[in-house]
Amino acid sequence: MLRIGLTGGIASGKSIVTQRFTELQVPVIDADVVARRVVEPGNPGLEQVARRFGLGVLEASGKLNRRALRELIFKDPAARQALDDILHPLIRAAMELEAADAKGPYLVLAIPLLIESGQARERVNRVLVVDADEAQQLERVQARDGSSADQARAILASQASRETRLAAADDVLKNGGSVADLRQAVDVLHKKYLHLAETVADRKDLI
Repeated sequence: MLRIGLTGGIASGKSIVTQRFTELQVPVIDADVVARRVVEPGNPGLEQVARRFGLGVLEASGKLNRRALRELIFKDPAARQALDDILHPLIRAAMELEAADAKGPYLVLAIPLLIESGQARERVNRVLVVDADEAQQLERVQARDGSSADQARAILASQASRETRLAAADDVLKNGGSVADLRQAVDVLHKKYLHLAETVADRKDLI
C-alpha cells in the first residue's frame, strides 16, 4: 500500500485532516491514539514510565496522570528524551501491526513527530504537512488546552520548525482559511493519492 505520512505542528489542523480521510474510507493510523493506548493500565508502556518517573505520574486509579508527566518533561529535556526512548519503539511497533492489517489503495500514518524522528523516508512514501501560521497555532493551543502563552510557545519550540517541516514535505495542506476549505483540500489530495496508488507500480518512485 501507498503510505502517506501526515504531520504538522501542534494545533495546525491535523485532526480535521485525519477526520476527513477517515470519512473518505481511508485507513488512518494515528500515533497519538496509539500513544494513549500503550500507556493504559496493564500495558508495559505504563509500567516503564512509572518505573522511570515515579508513582507521582500516576493517578490514584493507576492511570497515567498526563498533566503531571507533561510538566516534568517540559522542565527537563533529558526527561523528555527518556520518555521518547520508552514510548516511541512501542508506538511504532503497534502502528506497524495496524498497517499490516490495513486495506485499501493507500493508508495515512498520522505522526506529529515524523520529521523530528529523522525516519520519515523509512516509514512512508510521501510526507504530507498540515501547515498553519505560528501565531494561529499559539492561539489555538491556548484556547484548546487552556495553556498559558509561555506554555504554548514552549510546546512550539520543542517541535521541528515550520521551515524544516515544509522542506521535508511532498504535499502541503495550508490551513489558513475555514474548516470547509481544509476539508476540500483533503478531497483534492485524496484523488491524487488514489491516482498514484493505481498508476505507480514501484512505490519507491513516489518518494
